[in-house]
Amino acid sequence: MTFFLSPTFAAWQGARSARAVLVAGLFGALALGAGAQSASSAGLDALERFVRETRSGRAMFTQVVTAPGRDGQTPKSKSSSGSFEFLRPNRFKFVYEKPFEQTIVADGQTLWLHDLDLNQVTARKLAQVLSGTPAAVIAAAPDLKGLQADFNLLSMPERAGLQWIQATPKGRDGQVQSITVGFRSSAKGSELASLEILDSFGQRSVMTFSQFELNPAFSASHFQFKPPAGADLIRQ
Repeated sequence: MTFFLSPTFAAWQGARSARAVLVAGLFGALALGAGAQSASSAGLDALERFVRETRSGRAMFTQVVTAPGRDGQTPKSKSSSGSFEFLRPNRFKFVYEKPFEQTIVADGQTLWLHDLDLNQVTARKLAQVLSGTPAAVIAAAPDLKGLQADFNLLSMPERAGLQWIQATPKGRDGQVQSITVGFRSSAKGSELASLEILDSFGQRSVMTFSQFELNPAFSASHFQFKPPAGADLIRQ
């Protein structure tokens, strides 16, 4: 989760922050014809098409977070899985199902984190945690120019049949060092396939998406969140 939003977000996750080391970056775009584009432009063109044409999306995900080994120890990894939905601008929902249940919802104004085990809901203004983060790519930017205001964008060579773009935040005060996003072409359009996040401490998060649905008909009300009765509510 710390990857997906701002570096201050970890502070309001409490003891469960390791569960939801989320994700970022984003989405699928179409490679326009095999061999028709060079590696120097294919990723940028794919990202631009995704931002322009993909107004909403739905997918399943698996995530592996690997911390660097210390003092010669083998690096340790943690896995999780769940579902993801989004609607531009500024609305998204991550539902972690395994190994722990946790829901993260942005309704356009507020970011909500619901930890079922703790029976706790934390709320924070979305504007305080969104700018310059991977979440901004998926939820906010209306075009490539908007992304370039916050990120340095670089096309990467094709790998595993995907087109790749690397986004490096221009701000130097965040935890995210780099975001690398892989895009897959399908008959229906652009698909988000893979997302790799590297933080300033050497921790790497790799999220793989499947069953991507392009432009499902979501309403804004789909992303509204109401704290469950009896849950502790913390506003920050």
